[in-house]
Amino acid sequence: QVHLVESGGGLVQAGGSLRLSCAASGRTFSSYAMAWFRQAPGKEREFVAAISQRGIYYADSVKGRFTISRDNAESTVYLQMNSLKPEDTAVYYCAAGLVALRSVSSYNYWGQGTQVTVSS
Repeated sequence: QVHLVESGGGLVQAGGSLRLSCAASGRTFSSYAMAWFRQAPGKEREFVAAISQRGIYYADSVKGRFTISRDNAESTVYLQMNSLKPEDTAVYYCAAGLVALRSVSSYNYWGQGTQVTVSS
């Protein structure tokens, strides 16, 4: 069982930056693939980035602007978001699973989400 808690969301102007954090409970954090997804109002939840022992993956829409990283000693995964755009506005969710795939169904554990709002 893994419990995930996101933090770091907020309101930022276009072009600004935010850093999201996701703190995980459990003794086997390092063995999990970790990912960030987001969901805007009226839209489906979409993949943003994932990190595992096999590699790091990004959605095309955030590549070059967002960076995912993890600190296994602290059981925390981060999402550094730069050059933010209004279309990045969404609730951002942290997820844990066995394999770093881009589909929602690949992840067994989810946080409660943190709101990111980018004003134009």
